[in-house]
Amino acid sequence: MSEESTDARARPLIPLWLAVPMAGVAGVLMNLAFPSLAAWPLAFVALALLLPTLIGRRVGGAMLVSGVYGVALFSLLVSWTARYLGPVPWAALFVLQAALTAVALVPIALAYRWLPRAWPGGRSVVLPLLVAALWTLYELFLGNWPYGGFPWARLGMTQAEGPFAPVASWLGVSGLTFLMVAAVALLIEVVRTRAWRRPVQWIAPALTVLVLVFTPLFPTTPSGTMRIAAVQGNGATGYFDDREPYGVITAQKKATDALRGEDIDLIVWPEGGVDYDPFRDEATARRLTRVVTAFDAPLLANTATQRGDEYFNTSFLWTADGTAAQTHDKRHPVPFGEYVPDREFYFAIAPDLIGLIGREYTPGSNPPIVEVDGVGVGLAICFDVIYDEVIREAVTGGSEVLVFQTNNADFRGTDENLQQLAFARMRAIETGRSVVNVSTVGTSQIIRPDGSTVSSLDADEAGALLEDVELRSGLTAGVVLGPWIQLGIIISGSLVLLAAGVHARRRR
Repeated sequence: MSEESTDARARPLIPLWLAVPMAGVAGVLMNLAFPSLAAWPLAFVALALLLPTLIGRRVGGAMLVSGVYGVALFSLLVSWTARYLGPVPWAALFVLQAALTAVALVPIALAYRWLPRAWPGGRSVVLPLLVAALWTLYELFLGNWPYGGFPWARLGMTQAEGPFAPVASWLGVSGLTFLMVAAVALLIEVVRTRAWRRPVQWIAPALTVLVLVFTPLFPTTPSGTMRIAAVQGNGATGYFDDREPYGVITAQKKATDALRGEDIDLIVWPEGGVDYDPFRDEATARRLTRVVTAFDAPLLANTATQRGDEYFNTSFLWTADGTAAQTHDKRHPVPFGEYVPDREFYFAIAPDLIGLIGREYTPGSNPPIVEVDGVGVGLAICFDVIYDEVIREAVTGGSEVLVFQTNNADFRGTDENLQQLAFARMRAIETGRSVVNVSTVGTSQIIRPDGSTVSSLDADEAGALLEDVELRSGLTAGVVLGPWIQLGIIISGSLVLLAAGVHARRRR
């Protein structure tokens, strides 16, 4: 490669005045790939707009372009955080995510600068795979830091209603993200290098697209059915709702009573479906026992519980003897929602908002699974559905069906519930398990292992779903290989980028 050619390739492919608005449009389109619109093809269009803006860009320009993309995406995607609390929490969240995006996408710009200099022959295949690895690493970074991370905008989750979702049952959500970015990055290189003139250069992009399109669901084994009732009480469960004593449990019981006379194996109530701690409040315990006795079925419910000086967001299996021996505590309490990290620091900044959060929920450590008549029921409480390790622990622990309990009352009339429901659908596909997703105020659904919907309750309506839910056993490759794929991406992406940087510097 001549020095003139190297210098040309080092220059940005897109001038900054055009790259900035392109990145903004990419962020808007990426938001539209998520529910409520759920236009999954736009995820690929967004990538095709954003990645070229990083080609040839130096660190400062890359941060600007990536930051604009992050602002456009997250300001729209998480706008539901402003539903009741106003603009401050919303702005804090999207600005943080945008700032992290601005930093974490810089390695992709470095890859576009370094790898062609280091190994000119690896540009057509190695470079796109490296870009895909670094994008996946960016998502894993946002999903783990700070305060446990916020893995809400993973590309793989945009495909819950698209044809490429079965890939997650083989490679996990991160593996699907990797292939999505790789497909777009490969096609970009085909265009840049005019590879359509050389058919052999189409092999890698063609194979990637074929994998995305024709991968079937990883098979799991049917193991029977369980007749599950999912009850959406539509009670006053929002943070600022006016509540009457025992009003929530009364609403849940009323919606459950519509199923009297039915044969039921398990009744499921949502997160926050019980007003008071039944382990401390005898009136609540008696009400729960009456429900269980009337239907001759255990009740999987949820409320805030206290043990000593600690508070937990707890799901529990209430039985006819008036006790709940099996419990699970939410693994990832929501920062600034269920607890305040570094409270003194943030209280000094926004005392009115921080003062609203009185309880400090403690992260749970018990397994996310309960057993009902010998059948393992995997659990995830609200936002825990977005954390891979919770779902993986539930499935590897022997669960044959997944139950996700959530309370969306603070986000009525927004896209939050539908976004979370898409994550639940993707978890069904990834694990090969049926999913019962039940909300206090909707939308609640029962979902098949292939991601299709069995039955649904609309938002803001009280009601109950009753279905013979299919049970499945066996582990998908996505569950088994998912952590190793993530580890391989982290290690290989980091090492290849570092080696490219060192080698490019020596050649220069």
